[in-house]
Amino acid sequence: MLSLLLLTWAQTQVVLLGTGTPNADPLRSGPSTAIVVNGASYVVDLGPGVVRRAAAAAEKGIQALAPANLKTAFLTHLHSDHTAGLADFYLMPAVLDRHAPLKLIGPKGTKSMARHIEAAYKEDIDNRVNKLEKGDPASYRIEVSEIKPGIVYKDSNITVTAIAVEHAGWPNSFAFHFQTPDKRIVVSGDTIYNEEIAKLCNGCDILVHEVYSELGLTRRPPQWQAYHRNAHTSGPDVGKIATLAKPKLLVLTHLLLWGVPESQLTKEIRSTYSGHFAIGKDLDVY
Repeated sequence: MLSLLLLTWAQTQVVLLGTGTPNADPLRSGPSTAIVVNGASYVVDLGPGVVRRAAAAAEKGIQALAPANLKTAFLTHLHSDHTAGLADFYLMPAVLDRHAPLKLIGPKGTKSMARHIEAAYKEDIDNRVNKLEKGDPASYRIEVSEIKPGIVYKDSNITVTAIAVEHAGWPNSFAFHFQTPDKRIVVSGDTIYNEEIAKLCNGCDILVHEVYSELGLTRRPPQWQAYHRNAHTSGPDVGKIATLAKPKLLVLTHLLLWGVPESQLTKEIRSTYSGHFAIGKDLDVY
C-alpha cells in the first residue's frame, strides 16, 4: 500500500472509504470501496460516513472522490450497514455542485429504497431547488438500475460484471468484477465461502474480500456465531479462496475482529494463503 499522494498518477486505483461493519468503530466507517479510473469514481456500497471519507480522499489528491464527482454507485446488497449512507451520497453532493443525477446500480429493492429516500426529503429538495439556493434539479434525481448476474454496467472507463453470492438469507446479493483499461478488480461484498469468487478473480490484480476472525468469533454468543458462519467468511476460508483465485494482491475489508489483534487475523490468513495481502484501513489506496 502506498500513500494517497504517491498514487495520484495511477490510471486505476482502489480506495477504501470504509472498512467497518455495523460495529460502531470510530476508526472504521461503514463499508464502502471506490474504484477510480481516469478521473471518474465508481463507489461500491454506501456505509455511514461515506461522503466525508470520500472528501478526505479528495483532500489528499484523489479529486475523483470530491463530492461533486460522486455520480455512480453500486450496492452489493441492501443490509443497512451497506446502505445507511445512501441519503448522504445522494443529497450532499447535490448541494455541493454535482450537476448530474446519481446513477445507482443494485439488487431488486434498490428502486424502492431510492424512491422512499426521495420522498422522505421532498421538502428539503423543494427548498433547495425552488428557493434561494436555486439548486440543479438534475442533481436531485436518482437513476436506478436493478440488476441480475451478468454485465451490469459499462462505459468508456469500466465494465462491471456481477455474480450472485450467499449472504444471510438475502435473495439478491452480489460480488462485482471491475474491468478497467489496466486492471481487473473483484469486490466480494458480504458472502460466505464461495469458490465462484475465485473464478471471477482468476489472477485479478486486486481481490477485495470481507473477513472475520475465527478466534474472535468464539467470543460471540452462540446465536451470533451461527449467524456469522452463515453470512461471512472466516480468515482461513478467505485464504483458501485467495489461494484458488491467485490475485496479485488480496485486500481485507469489512473486518470483524471482536477484539482480537490484527496479528491473529494475519495468522489465520497465513494458515491457508502464502500470497501478498493487506489488512485494509480507511483511506488506504492500492
